[in-house]
Amino acid sequence: MLVNHQQYRTIWPNFEYVQPCVEVIDQTKLPHAFEVARITTLAQMITAIKTMQVRGAPLIGAAAAYGIALSTLDSCSDRHLQQSAELLIASRPTAVNLRWAVQRMLSALLRLPDAQRQSAAWSEAAHICDEDVKLNQAIGTHGLVLIHAQYQQKARTINILTHCNAGWLATVDFGTALAPIYAAHNAGVDVHVWVGETRPRNQGASLTAWELGQHGVPHTVISDNAGGHLMQQGQVDMVIVGADRVTATGDVCNKIGTYLKALAAFDSAVLGHHVPFYAAVPSPTIDWTIDDGLKSIEIEERGAEELSWMSGRQADGTMATVNILPHGTQVANPAFDVTPARLVTGIITEQGVFAPQQLGMMQR
Repeated sequence: MLVNHQQYRTIWPNFEYVQPCVEVIDQTKLPHAFEVARITTLAQMITAIKTMQVRGAPLIGAAAAYGIALSTLDSCSDRHLQQSAELLIASRPTAVNLRWAVQRMLSALLRLPDAQRQSAAWSEAAHICDEDVKLNQAIGTHGLVLIHAQYQQKARTINILTHCNAGWLATVDFGTALAPIYAAHNAGVDVHVWVGETRPRNQGASLTAWELGQHGVPHTVISDNAGGHLMQQGQVDMVIVGADRVTATGDVCNKIGTYLKALAAFDSAVLGHHVPFYAAVPSPTIDWTIDDGLKSIEIEERGAEELSWMSGRQADGTMATVNILPHGTQVANPAFDVTPARLVTGIITEQGVFAPQQLGMMQR
């Protein structure tokens, strides 16, 4: 996608140094600075995942794949690769794409002689990235149909509410929840995006608003608590979010606060403002091994500092980090919640749009 009118992916290999490395857009610096971080070791990749230099379920998967490739620079033995896989999987527990990508890498490498594993690892990681781009493009195509239908019916600007960042920054390119929006904008459909700020890390305000602005898509940042009000007022036509994991039965695990958006959308029908709620995900985000998201998905608890400290740009252009809580205040910081399938209108995938109860059709 575009950054200052130049095409970028979020992650790419670089073979110009003595040893191969991986370069990523450092998302902890956005929106105030666009910086590329160079990652040369498995340990650095794990740190990048934990600290959210790279984030978003599909991108975490791609980063983990390249983490395995980096680990082959030290050793290609079975034991070393399996230990590397365990460390990567433990780095963030909720997004299923991470485990999926690591297991795919192991499956591809462990059947090969040690001497072939290093080149195969870099090749397989690149395939995972290329496939992610194609999956997201297909999600955009299927989601565009939904947006275009609303546009034809209402013959006015279509207002879409999203939460967190499920754009191209959360993937290798194009995004999941934002892919249909980009497709609609590119097709000339008049769309406007309500961008929930997404406390505590503000991925909506910092990342989604930034990338929509780079692409020229009209958008407005709102507080997280404003979404329900806008739905009551008939100012939201549909909700599209991404997900870190979707169960086989259609439960959607996404950034904390998504459940409240889904409840508000569901209740809007009572007021005569039917607001459909969609999750846009590639197939690797679907965990076919679990049926009950509330019982089976491990919810990541992140550090208190994310809630108690905020960073931003001061009037003079310098950056500052400030504490916003009373001294000694206890903090709880669950990073995700689960929206039960009964509140979900549909799951937008690379194969099409499925009602939660129809999701199993993807496996046939």
